[in-house]
Amino acid sequence: MKPRHKRITLIALGMLLLGAAAALVLNAFQSNLVFFFSPSQIAANEAPRGKAFRIGGMVEAGSLVRGNDGLTVNFRVTDTAKTVPVIYTGILPDLFKEGKGVVAQGRLGDDGTFVATEVLAKHDENYMPPDAAHAIEQAQKAQKSVVAK
Repeated sequence: MKPRHKRITLIALGMLLLGAAAALVLNAFQSNLVFFFSPSQIAANEAPRGKAFRIGGMVEAGSLVRGNDGLTVNFRVTDTAKTVPVIYTGILPDLFKEGKGVVAQGRLGDDGTFVATEVLAKHDENYMPPDAAHAIEQAQKAQKSVVAK
């Protein structure tokens, strides 16, 4: 084999390995990607069934119910237009309260209840996750336009 052919073969093999590495990285990134949905989007069936995603909004006042085991908690997340029931088993963040912003990660059950595997509370009284704030703002605009008609 001529040196020129060896060089071309090495370059082709290097490109093939680089492409395979890029495909593996993109596949790992895609499988760990988690999307965010508001309660209004979930009510409109825009959220995936059987896949993990995040829901965000406000913990509805008066909806927090603790289970007898001390770890299971039921509450509702709202964007002021729609509400989704959430069940979580675990230790809640210290800043988790009714009427405050929350983001929960998990899956939507067949009965429409969101089964959370992780609950994140707001940072301080001025902070709300940008996606949750945007979802609440959009829901309030939609609700005002329906009322105005």
